[in-house]
Amino acid sequence: MLKGRSLIDPSDFTREEFREIFDLAHEIIKNPEKFSKSCEGKILATLFYEPSTRTRFSFEAAMLRLGGQIIGFSEPNSSSVSKGESISDTIKTIECYADIAVMRHPKEGAPKVASQSVSFPVINAGDGGHQHPTQTLTDILTMERLKGNIENKVYGFCGDLKFGRTVHSLIKFLSNYEGVRFILISPEELRVPEYVREEIMKKKNVPFVEVEKMEPYLGEIDFLYMTRVQRERFFNEEDYIRLKDRFILDAEKMSFASPETYILHPLPRVNEISVEVDIDPRAQYFQQAKNGMFVRMALILKLLGIY
Repeated sequence: MLKGRSLIDPSDFTREEFREIFDLAHEIIKNPEKFSKSCEGKILATLFYEPSTRTRFSFEAAMLRLGGQIIGFSEPNSSSVSKGESISDTIKTIECYADIAVMRHPKEGAPKVASQSVSFPVINAGDGGHQHPTQTLTDILTMERLKGNIENKVYGFCGDLKFGRTVHSLIKFLSNYEGVRFILISPEELRVPEYVREEIMKKKNVPFVEVEKMEPYLGEIDFLYMTRVQRERFFNEEDYIRLKDRFILDAEKMSFASPETYILHPLPRVNEISVEVDIDPRAQYFQQAKNGMFVRMALILKLLGIY
């Protein structure tokens, strides 16, 4: 039973509990009208301490499509945070007004602190370079709809694997499944953090390779997960400029990929995927963004105990 629970990290729920969310999301996609009044009288609070388009809008659209309402902020300077209010005090105040909250924060662990301060559900919408579990739900739902299941697949991750919280969350989730293999494509400076390598992949005996070119591996990859080099995570502007255009997926590189290789991206993109790739049927990142709304509808319904 997921009612009243918080989702901060992909390890918070069991495989069976995630299965409930995915099954409900598939059902919502088939018949969205059935759920259009499910959250009448319920309020979702969105607390975004960092900029966001897809994650914030998809949560807000999800709640509105369920018949609920939303309150919150997308700029912390417009709230009492600018006066020095603590995360704990902010979330305790929000609990007085809302039934469930979504938080994005630049500091790792901030949503966890918030969830420990209240008794209503808190959803982590991204904390620093750490985790982004609802993007992982979005990714998995998209993969299931494209290939039916996520087991026995080769997953390529390309770009900023060091600071990419979406990558860390997805690797952590996929490592629980049989037959998965990872191809990690990045410059040495942007490889996955040591904890991902040692505590997740090696600990669970997941085969992986770390490489600096994508072309030799594109033919064997089922899903290529592109990421942008994140300017906001760099302390040195020179390093960002040197690395930002290291990997650009274009039509020429797509010719190396299998007809069954799908391209995903958590978005926003900058230069890492050429717009010419958008018309390729294997490019699924905008459908992926749409799926994010459906899986968040399912998550809200489950945490509120409505379904």
